Amino acid sequence: MLSVRDRGPGGRLRLARDGFRAYGLIAAMWVRATMAYRTSFLMTTLGSFAATGLDFVAVLLMFQHVDRLGGFSLGEVAFLYGLAGAALGLGDLAMGTMGRLGQKVRDGTLDTLLVRPAPVLAQVAADRFALRRLGRTTQGLAVLTYALVQLDGVAWTPLKVLMVPMMLLSGGAIFAAVFTMGGAFQFWAQDAAEVQSAFTFGGNALLQYPPTVFAKELVRGVTFLVPLAFVNWIPAMYVLGRPYPLAVPEWFAFLSPVVAVGFWVVAGLLWRVGLRSYRSTGS
Repeated sequence: MLSVRDRGPGGRLRLARDGFRAYGLIAAMWVRATMAYRTSFLMTTLGSFAATGLDFVAVLLMFQHVDRLGGFSLGEVAFLYGLAGAALGLGDLAMGTMGRLGQKVRDGTLDTLLVRPAPVLAQVAADRFALRRLGRTTQGLAVLTYALVQLDGVAWTPLKVLMVPMMLLSGGAIFAAVFTMGGAFQFWAQDAAEVQSAFTFGGNALLQYPPTVFAKELVRGVTFLVPLAFVNWIPAMYVLGRPYPLAVPEWFAFLSPVVAVGFWVVAGLLWRVGLRSYRSTGS
């Protein structure tokens, strides 16, 4: 909650700076704890890499029987898959622990975070920071590298090259904001972690495949209602030189950073409302 002195632009900037600093310190503490058991860390990271890699094995098996999926080649599907997977991995690495907020609300451990001199959001997000989640990000980047080698029909320009890291960073920020919104929702519904997963991991599963294989109503919802399409679908269509299934202007391809900021504005508002409504467990 903002104090009187923190309600102006300068105060909000100071809170943001303190939040990033607290997040970094807490995450670094958990990284040091993880590195104390390096063999365990390597095994769990490789396990995460292998588990997520099985999804792409299914895609490869699918292309053993078809040449195109929704009109897209293997390289193009791998491009979508790698972008979505790496973006989710970044968001999960940064804010994936928000899914545990409901448990903290139920058992009252959130109360201990309220009395500490650090933003609560930073403490919840960095708590039990799991470096092993790099396995998902690494797997997504590996598939993306494979896709870039396979894509031989793309007319690469400097702008299209720059759009690849833009999609990764913006997509990661969008997924991180969705994790935060899901966490905020758990102030009212403590058992709502599955709802969060539906929009994060479920959204990732959707974005791994071409939009042409889905019904227009679903594509329209993912574009305008819950605009996860800006993670990869819309900008990727520009890079691949393909039309989007919906009639959207070409400049939509460059809106991913704007959509990411919008997601975070909504996430911040939901978090503030949720935190203000929290009344402890009463125990």
